[in-house]
Amino acid sequence: MKLITLLILTLISISSFAQIAITKLDAKTLPKHLKYEGHVIDAVKWTDSLGLNYVITSETGKIPSRVKDSDGRDAYLYAYHYVVKKDTAKLVWRIYDFSDDCPVDLTVFFINNTFAVTDLDNNGLAEVWVMYKNSCHGDVSPVPTKIIMYEDSKKYALRGESKVKVSDQDYGGGTYKLDENFKTGNPLFRKYAENLWNKYKIETWNR
Repeated sequence: MKLITLLILTLISISSFAQIAITKLDAKTLPKHLKYEGHVIDAVKWTDSLGLNYVITSETGKIPSRVKDSDGRDAYLYAYHYVVKKDTAKLVWRIYDFSDDCPVDLTVFFINNTFAVTDLDNNGLAEVWVMYKNSCHGDVSPVPTKIIMYEDSKKYALRGESKVKVSDQDYGGGTYKLDENFKTGNPLFRKYAENLWNKYKIETWNR
């Protein structure tokens, strides 16, 4: 019984170490000196070994193409990580991706419920996770999908395509590739990325 209790307490301890206490924000509660483009999707702040951190993810949604006399549409998405000391904000990293002048279906957005801030390796330095789709397509083929993680300014990337049902029993897509940082880095990071991918890889054609 003592051994079982000890194992349970250990698992709870490990789980708690992986959590970062974040405060959710929105466009109204973000500090005015933090610059971003688009409409806020997620905004959070927390404190770790870097100091006071803010991360903002944002999207433009579908907008008219910047190409003159085009009927196509553009869409852009962004993510920003700032460290703030007093009234000075330092940009640690930025994600910027887009599809432009798309004449068919445009899919450029962060996938709901995939944004996360963790400390899986319990080193006092948060990891920030985003997962999003980026595609201009006119059929039901798999959609290019990415998981990006940053720990401080170090980037980790998983790139693949969503899994699409092509018949009653068959699927297409669903494959991915890990970058070298995921391959050679902490196995906890790779495990989290693969679990996230498997949870959200099935194409639903919406957010």
